[in-house]
Amino acid sequence: MEGGFGSDFGGSGSGKLDPGLIMEQRMTDKCFRKCIGKPGGSLDNSEQKCIAMCMDRYMDAWNTVSRAYNSRLQRERANM
Repeated sequence: MEGGFGSDFGGSGSGKLDPGLIMEQRMTDKCFRKCIGKPGGSLDNSEQKCIAMCMDRYMDAWNTVSRAYNSRLQRERANM
């Protein structure tokens, strides 16, 4: 993972962090650590399945949290 949090990945020039990029980096790191015992030139079948399942679970969790956050944000804006 090159750069760092100050890097401008999106080219927007805003200097803001891209939540999608951060989520992707965390998911990649978490699933890699969980599924890849000994890094090599390719993934075996069980590693591929583990990565796919891990990413699916991570995306489900991300979507659930995102929906809850957005609905709470809307409720708070409505109460202003």
